Amino acid sequence: MEVLVVLSRLLFSAFSNVFQKQLTHRGFDSLFIVFSAYIVLAVICLPLLFLFDLFSLSPTFWINIFFAALLDMAGTVYLVMSLSKTDLSVFGPLNAYKVVVSMILAMIFIGEIPNLQGFFGVAVIVAGSYFLFPAKTTQQSRIKTLLKDKGVQYRFLSILLFSIGTLPLKTAVVNGGALATTVFWCLLGLPLAAMTQWFFIKGKLQENMTKAQGNIQSFIYLGCLIFLMQYMTMLVFSHLFVAYSLALFQLSMVLQVFLGYRIFNEQYIWRRLSACLVMVAGSLLVLNA
Repeated sequence: MEVLVVLSRLLFSAFSNVFQKQLTHRGFDSLFIVFSAYIVLAVICLPLLFLFDLFSLSPTFWINIFFAALLDMAGTVYLVMSLSKTDLSVFGPLNAYKVVVSMILAMIFIGEIPNLQGFFGVAVIVAGSYFLFPAKTTQQSRIKTLLKDKGVQYRFLSILLFSIGTLPLKTAVVNGGALATTVFWCLLGLPLAAMTQWFFIKGKLQENMTKAQGNIQSFIYLGCLIFLMQYMTMLVFSHLFVAYSLALFQLSMVLQVFLGYRIFNEQYIWRRLSACLVMVAGSLLVLNA
């Protein structure tokens, strides 16, 4: 059952990224894509409120789910911004850095201490990213190329925000359960996304809404995929350590490289697959540590 949940999560995550990237290619602003996805999420979750006794949920749950929703909403904005500026086949493998950041945060805040194999796995993940860089004459030029790329910068910001958000998210799951955490994560994210939309791209709202009329199906698919992905994530978090849970999720990077090649005609497929294999090896080292 656990394997099925993890594999489902990997598929939902990869294909949600495909829809997000397709929508950015159609000219939609990243903030509008996030806001629209949260509208769909709210429509899905509102009927589910009848399953819960709101007064039985502890203050600890409410505090943690609020901060998790806030951090993840911001992380999702940067995620979509990254997809709008970099290849999916680069975006996917970079997700391995979430293991690195999350392991460090988990060590600091909740005492999850990996063994030496876990640390070695993190080092392998970092080393594997070298193969993602464009072929240059020196290692320094490859690193500079990577760090100067706007899409990569946005991806690292999203990883940092998601990684920090993982900590209150797991606490919310422990206190409220997987379904309640998913539902209120979605519902609390909507007003936060709406405020972001209002403050930063208020003038573009009408333009985006007009274009959205011909893309309603894509937004619905995106919202449904995010809901299923998030619920699978909560189920995994309820059974595994944070860092190891995220290591499992990194296996989707191979699928994202393939989808980037097949759907968006992205290049350097073999180099990026090689990077994936190295990063997956690092993830497996963390998993088995």
